Amino acid sequence: MTDQQLDQVIGKLLRAGVLLSAAVVFAGGVWLLLEIAHTPANFRHFQPPPAGLRSTGGIIGGLAHPNPQLVIQFGLLLLVATPVARVILSVIVFAIQRDRLYVVITLIVLAVLGYSLAVPHG
Repeated sequence: MTDQQLDQVIGKLLRAGVLLSAAVVFAGGVWLLLEIAHTPANFRHFQPPPAGLRSTGGIIGGLAHPNPQLVIQFGLLLLVATPVARVILSVIVFAIQRDRLYVVITLIVLAVLGYSLAVPHG
């Protein structure tokens, strides 16, 4: 695979990830607006998101019983996963090209990304 072909594949992957994410967030937003259309807004009290919506595992686990907020969070998770998919694709391409140094460096980047998504912060 040439560098130009790789750039085109990565560009298509990133574009597809962003479009899919936008579609999921939009669908969740429409669902949320339809659900709360007749509820008056209360701006005096901040309601933090439920605990299940603050972690990757909680979002993925909640997909069995979706609600609008979960769909929106899942769309945002897809947006975050898009560059992670790019890193995974890069590892595969570097392995096919037998470029060990770049495979190791990219695996380190992937490990850092995976850790940041898996470990709850705050």
